[in-house]
Amino acid sequence: MKTFTITTSKRTEFVNLDSYVSEAIQESNVQNGIVCVYVPHTTAGITINENADPDVLHDLEQVLDKLIPWHGNYQHAEGNSPAHVKASLMGSSIQVIIKDGTLVLGTWQSIFFCEFDGPRTRKVFIKILPSE
Repeated sequence: MKTFTITTSKRTEFVNLDSYVSEAIQESNVQNGIVCVYVPHTTAGITINENADPDVLHDLEQVLDKLIPWHGNYQHAEGNSPAHVKASLMGSSIQVIIKDGTLVLGTWQSIFFCEFDGPRTRKVFIKILPSE
């Protein structure tokens, strides 16, 4: 298993993880299998989405903020309930197929770490499972 840290600079931020995951695959020498990327935080998540047009991530942030506004009738004392809800919607892990030592992603797809309570320093875990 490989662990690395991400340092975010804004409350909401999407960080492309493709290079981190690809590097972990290359270091593992696994040619075919599955990679699991896991984020162990309750106010951050992970998703796969478009990387060709940065407006997609902007729109995603805008829609999440509209659906889950920062100011509301939340009871959580820390004041970051919207970040918890957004992280739950994104999820805490993704799995991607590895074929011939490469991530099997769609033409426009990338893996994104989703920060919802930044700026912070976060951990990301990568586990590579070879095919039998």
